[in-house]
Amino acid sequence: MCVSVLKRIALSLMLAGAIGAAIILYVTRPQGLPDDALDGLVADAARGEVVFWAGGCAACHAAADATGEQKLVLGGGQRFPSPFGTFVAPNISNDPDAGIGRWSAMDLANAMTRGVSPEGAHYYPVFPFGSYARSTLQDIVDLRAFLATVPADSKPSAPHEVGFPFNIRLGLGLWKMLYLDSDWVLTGNLTPEESRGRYLVEALAHCGECHTPRDAFGGLRRNRWLAGGPTPDGKGNFPNITPGKLDWSEADVAEYLNSGFTPEYDSAGGHMALVVENTARLPAEDRMAIAAYLKRVPPIE
Repeated sequence: MCVSVLKRIALSLMLAGAIGAAIILYVTRPQGLPDDALDGLVADAARGEVVFWAGGCAACHAAADATGEQKLVLGGGQRFPSPFGTFVAPNISNDPDAGIGRWSAMDLANAMTRGVSPEGAHYYPVFPFGSYARSTLQDIVDLRAFLATVPADSKPSAPHEVGFPFNIRLGLGLWKMLYLDSDWVLTGNLTPEESRGRYLVEALAHCGECHTPRDAFGGLRRNRWLAGGPTPDGKGNFPNITPGKLDWSEADVAEYLNSGFTPEYDSAGGHMALVVENTARLPAEDRMAIAAYLKRVPPIE
């Protein structure tokens, strides 16, 4: 085969590869909500406070040892080790420069449901937009109104400590194609209480992000929903909270989410203690709704 033919073949392969890469980059580009997605929605900061506590914002974005009103100082800084690197919670306080004080409701909605920053970049899924994608836009608008009332903190966000190739965010578009799914995990005929519990567990409270095992690419294994798995730092395990393991009554579950005490008089520890501080602020009927939902989840031994 002559040299000119080989050159043409090589150039054709290079061109095909370039076209293929361009197509992939276009398909997986960060994409926000339609411009009119929030039209007609009126913000209510009081309702937004319930969304704030249900969503666990303070558990990650306040200081780990914060108490009382310090829970509303959302300067970030908590570190979350994982197989992909160490992620650091950013400042989401009301500071206009270091925090999200300049964000619009649409900015927050794009971040929470599409994993897209105001600058048009992919967020890492350590920010649980995979669960928040099931949230109603009304709740997000209300949450934005509440976040406008929290204190400003001028501390800059620390960068994530993520090495190659995970520091290349373009690849996150492919991750989203595989795993970003706003469909409910638990389907079927649910009571209004169970439906509310599903919304809290699968969307706002993002319980599955910890209690569901992940595959090699960090995607949730939905066929083992809430069955527990190793912690991202590899030093422990999240418990199985399906009926196959968790045999507490609905009242027991609701009490644990209120006080942190188990039926055996043990108490919540670690990051779960921070979660309980959030769920304790929810209306009692929401804690009972979570308990009712957990009883409907398919049991996994």
